[in-house]
Amino acid sequence: MASQKLIELLNKGVSRELQVSLQYMWDHVRIISMAADTVGDVFRKIAIEEMKHAEQISERIDYLGGVPTTDVDPVVIGKTPVEMIELGKKAEEEALVLYKATIKQAVEEGDVVTRHLFEDILEDEEEHHHIFTHLLKK
Repeated sequence: MASQKLIELLNKGVSRELQVSLQYMWDHVRIISMAADTVGDVFRKIAIEEMKHAEQISERIDYLGGVPTTDVDPVVIGKTPVEMIELGKKAEEEALVLYKATIKQAVEEGDVVTRHLFEDILEDEEEHHHIFTHLLKK
């Protein structure tokens, strides 16, 4: 059975995944610029991926005997396309730190499945971070 610490880390993951899926979907709807089709589509695609992450993590919490949270981290919306992308980059950086800690905790507890799940999610988050970083260079 998973420790309370691991369940808390997993629920923190759910809260942030829900937060960024809302943030990025709202960014997708609100973005106004010449790159709206391109950047807006990026936000939409990533928002959907983040919602899938929330679902995967919630299913894992349930399997481990925990209760998935319905709490959502505060949603922060940028006022300009650049600010939206900067906030997205920051959110992905925070995810990288959280998910590395979650992987470490899963390893300490011998939970191979949770470790693999978060390694896969971490790979997606690194890609999101790379996309936002690249967009900021344009």
